[in-house]
Amino acid sequence: MSAPARPPRPSRPRPRRPRWGLRLATGGACLVLAVSGIGHLLVRELETGIHRVDAFGGLDNRPKSTGGGVNFLVVGTDGREKITPREKALYRLGGAPCHCTDTLVLLHLSADHRRVSAVSLPRDSYAEIPAYTDAAGVRHPRHPRKLNAAYAEGGPSLTVRTVEHLTGVRVHHYLEVDFTSFMKTVDVIGGVKICTTRPLKDDHTGLDLPAGTHVLDGGQALQYVRSRHVDGTSDLGRIKRQQRFLAAVVHRTTTGGILLNPVRFNQVTGALLGSVRADHGLEAADLVALGRAMHGVTPASSEFASVPVILPGVPLKGAGSTLRWDRAKAKRLFTAFREDRPLVAHHPKRRGATTVEVAPGRVRVRVFNGTDTPGLAARVNRALHATGFATTGSPADAATPDVRHTVITYDPGWDRSVRSLAAALPGAQLKPVTGQGAVMRVTVGTDYTGVRPVRAEQPPSSGFGAVTGDEVTCPEGAGRSL
Repeated sequence: MSAPARPPRPSRPRPRRPRWGLRLATGGACLVLAVSGIGHLLVRELETGIHRVDAFGGLDNRPKSTGGGVNFLVVGTDGREKITPREKALYRLGGAPCHCTDTLVLLHLSADHRRVSAVSLPRDSYAEIPAYTDAAGVRHPRHPRKLNAAYAEGGPSLTVRTVEHLTGVRVHHYLEVDFTSFMKTVDVIGGVKICTTRPLKDDHTGLDLPAGTHVLDGGQALQYVRSRHVDGTSDLGRIKRQQRFLAAVVHRTTTGGILLNPVRFNQVTGALLGSVRADHGLEAADLVALGRAMHGVTPASSEFASVPVILPGVPLKGAGSTLRWDRAKAKRLFTAFREDRPLVAHHPKRRGATTVEVAPGRVRVRVFNGTDTPGLAARVNRALHATGFATTGSPADAATPDVRHTVITYDPGWDRSVRSLAAALPGAQLKPVTGQGAVMRVTVGTDYTGVRPVRAEQPPSSGFGAVTGDEVTCPEGAGRSL
């Protein structure tokens, strides 16, 4: 199927022409629907549900499409005027609508339909808004602002133009999602499973999740992706949670049979499009074809990144603190994006690994053999190193060879790090020793049964922060909490 990857049409109206290439591709994509007798009805319903917006009118000096595939600019807007009073109170959505972009994501579907890449653009990014003429005919020169100011000043068209100038990526299609469509879509797919190794609480949004696994409904999911006051990471931490959420959505839709079930696909797409705005070139038939193409995408072939920034932020007169991009890393990121190349280098996955808060590579460990089994300390040392821990490479024998239970001694100042090590050695006893320092000591006892693989909640990634979906979704077998 090649329909989703075709070059975008101009947004201004023009006479209809036969589009046999698209129709043939769409016919193949909709075969299951046609056989069931509801394919035409589905396309017609979706077409009438899409709200149109002129996102490409008047654009000039646009980047070229170079590497194949199709690029979407997905924009999350406020839209709280559509929320019921009860929902406003429950999910802390008080105040007037800001008519601004809360989230901006560049989404790329590869030419072979086997990979989806999502790059988050921090809304506080420093950006040069291109010169434009507003609706009243007033000419505005190029000027510096935060990225999300483009929408407030000039709507979708100026937002697309600003993103294209900033990234060098040609946007083929524009999708605008508000709070209402977001919540409805999450509810229709049956909720989204999220895992966290520590409690998440934000008084501004009402988010209050204990550590563990949770299946979030639409309102809870909105709280999760909007929260910026969970810790000191502000919008950058929120972006990481949004990426984790998007990966979970990919997992839910691709493994739950939604894309191949005409009725379920209709329900999900109908809920999403109920209050979505899209460019004139994105037709319902294209969405059906895109949905079928997405059937080959898995969490392992979906990848997520955020534009690398330089901290701390830089103040901008009249706009507050802005985030400046790391130009070298951002250039590599968007070059790969434009050229239809993976953002994540291939590396072996740790299947079935336990998710931990502190990355094992940040935990220093020395291993001692407390048994009479020769070479046991060296074997445990290798196993811990293989799952990512910073072992000292100098295992030794303990003072006595009759230790029954494996013990981890640690300085209380590293109480978060020791939990990562304890997850790799289930059943080990923890013994705090004040003043021990940064290196933890593992004394292997006769109850030792092996090292369990662990992975960081936010794993190490490429130089520009890309991870695959299976690295940030809940591990298989994770429980359910409401």
